[in-house]
Amino acid sequence: MRQVQAAFIGSGNTGSGTLTYRGRTYPFTVAGLGVGGIGISRIEARGEVYDLSSLERFPGTYAQGRYGYALGSSSAGDLWMKNGSGVVMHLVAKRTGLMLSLGGDAVVITMGQ
Repeated sequence: MRQVQAAFIGSGNTGSGTLTYRGRTYPFTVAGLGVGGIGISRIEARGEVYDLSSLERFPGTYAQGRYGYALGSSSAGDLWMKNGSGVVMHLVAKRTGLMLSLGGDAVVITMGQ
């Protein structure tokens, strides 16, 4: 998943990604608003999806908890996301930019690009 995130107390993010499910790849878009953090960064994240019994359960509104920092190309951070269908994502984030991020977001994932 790739996102651009900007924050000054409140935060916003937008981006896209791909889900590999049962040997096929599906594109998706992501957008959200939240609280916590300061700065702007570009995020590249990879990880695992849990409790996904069918593809139809993947899109929707996710609650996202996040922490991390970016100082140029040096960064660290994790994203945890869960939707109303019980699908959970744990993503390890690589950030570039200048950002201190600690907070939560409401994120909407839509299939297709």
